[in-house]
Amino acid sequence: MMHRKNSVLIQPQQAGQQLLDFVSQRFTYRSQEEWQAELAANRFLLNDTEARGDAILAPGDRLVYLMPALIEPPVASDYTVLHEDNDLLVIDKPAPLPCHPGGRFFAHTLWALLKEQHGLAEPRLINRLDRETSGIMLVAKNKATARLCQEQFAQRRVEKVYLVLVEGDFPDTVVPVEATGWLGSDPNSAIRKKMRFYPTQMDAPPGAVASSTTFRRISTASTACLSLLEARPHTGRCHQIRASLLHLGFPVVGDKLYGVDEQLFLRFQEDRLNAADHALLRLPRQALHAASLRLNHPVSGMEMEFSAPLPSALQGLLD
Repeated sequence: MMHRKNSVLIQPQQAGQQLLDFVSQRFTYRSQEEWQAELAANRFLLNDTEARGDAILAPGDRLVYLMPALIEPPVASDYTVLHEDNDLLVIDKPAPLPCHPGGRFFAHTLWALLKEQHGLAEPRLINRLDRETSGIMLVAKNKATARLCQEQFAQRRVEKVYLVLVEGDFPDTVVPVEATGWLGSDPNSAIRKKMRFYPTQMDAPPGAVASSTTFRRISTASTACLSLLEARPHTGRCHQIRASLLHLGFPVVGDKLYGVDEQLFLRFQEDRLNAADHALLRLPRQALHAASLRLNHPVSGMEMEFSAPLPSALQGLLD
């Protein structure tokens, strides 16, 4: 069983203290009595053995705190293996499923599933998808493969195509619609992490980064006023596709942060979404899917292309 854990290597100036005193003074977010209870629950290891509160610390000791298990929200854990060899694993990630531990998630993450179910000692996730985004992800099985894959992404030699379902009748143009500009913080949003697309650098705040995506309409559902688009990001910015589409006036279906109303995100965080909110969202997840990816194999150099079909929940809205 995997544990969330923190570890500390005892320095010479910290030696000579009793373990309970050290922990209470170093980690003040709990009282000494609370740390005593954690010790009694056998949540501390000192050099890989159960620790006592009166143990005297020595230089070089390794103190490990095994954090209590989280009560984690449910996720979709049925990932599909698209390709596997000695160096690389390619999967189709479902939604909702976080990639890495953080916040309320630890065991309910792709990282943990790959360790527990796929036997990878240290999964190295090359590209990252939001918890509510599905589709193709690359996982390196060793450090050298991870570095070679990351180099291709950094040099923009990887071709990525997303499918995205948006609100509204997106224009059906011969030339793809281009959203080239800058991504920066949104001063008008109550949500700190929300980004905003700016058409010119002059409009953008300090720290904004260049962003470029092209969009092409694939089909529409006229009765529901929805459009299915192909999105090709030419830069790899966080929230790039979603923020660009909001700027264009075609918010992503099911998107609580960049969708029709950001108040949905705040209510979602507080677990206060009501029936009317769910009807407005149409889906419990954002309708963004990493559909295909092309790159050279990091070891053999052979060109490889992978694809993942549009999830049935998204297809169902179109049908």
